[in-house]
Amino acid sequence: MKKKTLKTEAETQVKAPVQKRKVLLAAFEAYPFAKTGGLGDVMGSLPKFLIKEGVDARVIMPKLQVIKDEYVKKMKFICSFTVSVSWRNQYCGLYEMVHDGVRFYFVDNEYYFRREKLYGYYDDAERVAYFCNAVLRSIAYMGDFKPEIIQCNDWHTALIPVYLKELYGANPFYYDIKTIFTIHNLKFQGVFGKEIIGDVLGLYGHTAAEDSLDYEDAVNLLKGALFYTDIITTVSNTYADEIKYEFFGEGLGWVMRLRAQSLIGILNGVDYGEFDPETDPLIVRNYSLKTRREKTVNKTALQKEVGLPVREDVPVAAMVSRLSEQKGIDLLLYIADELVREDIQLIVLGTGEEKYMQGLKELEARNSSKVRAIMKFDEGLSRRIYAGADMFLMPSRFEPCGLSQIISMRYGTIPIVRETGGLKDTVISYNKYTGEGTGFSFKNYNAHELLFTTKNAAKLYREDRKAWDNIMIQAMKEDFSWTVSARKYKKLYDELARK
Repeated sequence: MKKKTLKTEAETQVKAPVQKRKVLLAAFEAYPFAKTGGLGDVMGSLPKFLIKEGVDARVIMPKLQVIKDEYVKKMKFICSFTVSVSWRNQYCGLYEMVHDGVRFYFVDNEYYFRREKLYGYYDDAERVAYFCNAVLRSIAYMGDFKPEIIQCNDWHTALIPVYLKELYGANPFYYDIKTIFTIHNLKFQGVFGKEIIGDVLGLYGHTAAEDSLDYEDAVNLLKGALFYTDIITTVSNTYADEIKYEFFGEGLGWVMRLRAQSLIGILNGVDYGEFDPETDPLIVRNYSLKTRREKTVNKTALQKEVGLPVREDVPVAAMVSRLSEQKGIDLLLYIADELVREDIQLIVLGTGEEKYMQGLKELEARNSSKVRAIMKFDEGLSRRIYAGADMFLMPSRFEPCGLSQIISMRYGTIPIVRETGGLKDTVISYNKYTGEGTGFSFKNYNAHELLFTTKNAAKLYREDRKAWDNIMIQAMKEDFSWTVSARKYKKLYDELARK
């Protein structure tokens, strides 16, 4: 007779499958489908790393006219339904596709989204109201995917937390859905005339919503989200602190202080698979930390490409930026003539406000052998600037996170930044006594602090290449990949879902 063996309780227990946290990220843009700035980059990168951390992260965005046909052809139609915009009933088509391992949903309505640009139209309030309502309606048609959390990004999605509680609060299907509202740039808030409350937003008579949206006899969509969302995040720890005060708070500092316990800073990351000098196909010579001396080949090629004298001994300072007051272009223009007299070459690539483009072209005309102002967007040239320049200028008035300084460090190009927002959190200022540092920084929004800091950096480049090389090593070793940030988001999702 065979002896029976008794299994322990632990052995007989069937392990329950690990439930993935379900998160829907809502945004108006995501790379490679549509992008006007850092928000598009984040939405194109973050979801991939959330998935690696075990989150079922998906993205929903408008089916915009700017999306290339090669992607549109791959989209699969799910269904159609109607979405209310106050008293209007509008068509909504829902499409999906998987790109780079991430499932994207696209909200289709040609009346609102068949436009040449993403933003800047007279009816942006109505377009945003439609999209936010469509996101909430779409959830019911996503099969077995019902998000526990909707992460909203910037003012274009600010009505989602408001609508969730005001228009969908009586529907049991939506009871347990929570929201996070992420501020990528507080300067842009979605402020419109008060008359849109009823006719466009459909919130007339919703007293709490009207009070939350009220802003100096206008409607402020972002302000509404700050009161209705469960958690507020922004894109660096320093910026999360700065926006509690009026200088950086853009009129909403008091709201940030009111909700300080729910305000969290999580630094944006960079996809090092995308930005890697060792594999980047857009630069002239690939290099790594070990072969960093090959960077000089890219410098020579860059000088030739933009038509500057080929001189290895002259430091090249560069800026790749949207040309606006936020980016500190005023400071640069104020001291640029004096700066280039120091035997420094300057390259600026970007587009933006006409006054800055004109000022930079005039600067080039006065200093044609030392300055190049290239007023366009050119991804390939921007990579070759990261690879070929010696110094990267970011004298921002404010900077929620900033990605350019992180990318420049990856390419061994030393950032010169103002100590604000994410710039302060990511760049360690060079200490000449210890040799520590990944860049150079200055504290005040002052043109001459930018001038002196850049001159000091250029002097070190010319006089102590060993010290300069050590800064390059330390900069290239820094890890600002999305992995670290994705883990912080995962922890936040877990804590919020359990509440």
